[in-house]
Amino acid sequence: MRKYWIVLLGVLILMLVNYSIYQREQLVTHGRTVLLELEPVDPRSLMQGDYMALRFAVAREARALIQESKARDGYVILALDQQGVGRFSRIDDLSDLKEGEVKMLYRLRGRAIKFATNAFFFQEGKAKLYEAAKYGEFRVDDSGDSVLVAMRDQGFAVIGAE
Repeated sequence: MRKYWIVLLGVLILMLVNYSIYQREQLVTHGRTVLLELEPVDPRSLMQGDYMALRFAVAREARALIQESKARDGYVILALDQQGVGRFSRIDDLSDLKEGEVKMLYRLRGRAIKFATNAFFFQEGKAKLYEAAKYGEFRVDDSGDSVLVAMRDQGFAVIGAE
């Protein structure tokens, strides 16, 4: 009987993990493309390999209002320009989104405002290539959940695309 419960629990855990993976794949496939402008940060870590620590201009623009709201997690409303670059519009007040707006989940951890992730890992030896990064490319769903999928340069070209 005990083995039965262990097997059942293992299958349940695998189902939950696979469902989570499926949800992320759907977000990458069907999510709306949103670009967030990067602010410069040192792109190296000896312990973790090559990666970019990420900071976004939107976080700087929204910092005062986010800290004033005292909400550790919430949504910012971004106005998208013609290239899909998101600019801070307001903190989500549950009003309807206007044409060209998208909501995006943020997390306030300490003093850092994070969108999906605070790092972008890339293949060792490619640091020079990613120095040209100007935008982080996200896929965002209607609920505001997002995932970082690529880095783009000043001309909006995907960096590292083969």
